[in-house]
Amino acid sequence: MSDAVAGKDGDFSIADGQNLKQRLRKATSRARWQAVFMVAPLGVFVLLTFILPIAQMLFRSVDDPVVSDALPQTVVALESWTDRSELPEEAVYAALAADLKFLRAGGADGEGKSLIGRLATRLNFDTSGVRSTITKTARKVKKIEAPFKEAFIKADKKWGQPDIWASIDRLGGAVNSTQFLAALDLRQDVNGDIVSQPEVRQIYVTLWLRTLWISLLVTVICVALAYPVSYLLATLPLRISNLLIICVLLPFWTSLLVRTTSWIVVLGQNGVLLEALHLIGLVGEGADRPQLIYNMTGTIVAMTHILLPFMVLPLYSVMKGISPSYMRAARSLGANPTLAFVRVYLPQTVPGLGAGCILVFILAIGYYITPALVGGQDGQLISNFIAYHMQRSLNWGLAAALGTMLLAGVMALYWLYDKIVGINNMKLG
Repeated sequence: MSDAVAGKDGDFSIADGQNLKQRLRKATSRARWQAVFMVAPLGVFVLLTFILPIAQMLFRSVDDPVVSDALPQTVVALESWTDRSELPEEAVYAALAADLKFLRAGGADGEGKSLIGRLATRLNFDTSGVRSTITKTARKVKKIEAPFKEAFIKADKKWGQPDIWASIDRLGGAVNSTQFLAALDLRQDVNGDIVSQPEVRQIYVTLWLRTLWISLLVTVICVALAYPVSYLLATLPLRISNLLIICVLLPFWTSLLVRTTSWIVVLGQNGVLLEALHLIGLVGEGADRPQLIYNMTGTIVAMTHILLPFMVLPLYSVMKGISPSYMRAARSLGANPTLAFVRVYLPQTVPGLGAGCILVFILAIGYYITPALVGGQDGQLISNFIAYHMQRSLNWGLAAALGTMLLAGVMALYWLYDKIVGINNMKLG
């Protein structure tokens, strides 16, 4: 090994003349870059499959360029429309005629006719009945001549109502918050004031409340069922508890779809449960039997069964580490079993209890498959309507807004848990 020699400045050098600090710096830098290269594939995977989709969802919830792309001259002309109680001026109708004629001719990229369809669909999401007005007027626009105001109203009476113009105006920006208002059963009226949606269109607040209620109820039921089971597993001999833990984990080896559909067999009108109750005389036949499936009851039962292991495992991992001597010491100091449990044992299980609750609640609030299969109309959650707008209505903006609000709620719950329990105290196993 080469000998180290002290230099004039106190730096040590080895026999070959290299400074020790420089070599240490190079070795540290090399190790740092090696670590970066090792985690880079995981970082790219997380970026592509998690961060970018969430960012795209957040952007999609406010990105709304359809109206501004289809009717650019109309949007600019509507900036001079100040008196919302009156119809726009002739210049606005002329601008609309020019935009529609340009789209009917193919537009700038030859996609003008398809853009008319997207325009009609987007405006119809905001104001019911507008789709037919747009498409019908677009078919007749070649024959529409000045005076344009009278010609448009003659083509369709809705052009004589301020509502349709207010809808074009508020959706004229490439970015707007109308989808978030719709996700809360709100909208902007002709004057721009935020008001409630008509009663027939008020569904999302009810869905939000139902989702929160079912998620909370499922979490409470899971706590009530999992706590004694976890305590039993933690106190039984290791040989028996390991066998029972396998029973707890057994559902994970079965498809979620199979577990969900099995409840249809169990809870159906002619299912196992009601047939058994009928045999012992507790329920009647046909219409006299209670409805246990395709409603909120079916959703709660199936979700509780599926999410129960997520409550058992954190509780068991914490209870397993609690020494029985604590309870014996409390009893020896004069506490009765109930007081000893409440004052000594229960506080020590809070990390596992909190972890199980937040895990079950977050999973429940975004559940989709189980409510879709066994929930029926009364058991649908907000996630089912997100899927509906993504797959059927194609209102991706509203779906993104609902998803963004759901994500914000989960993050708020996570923050609240950190403030009350502390995220460092979470015990997941």
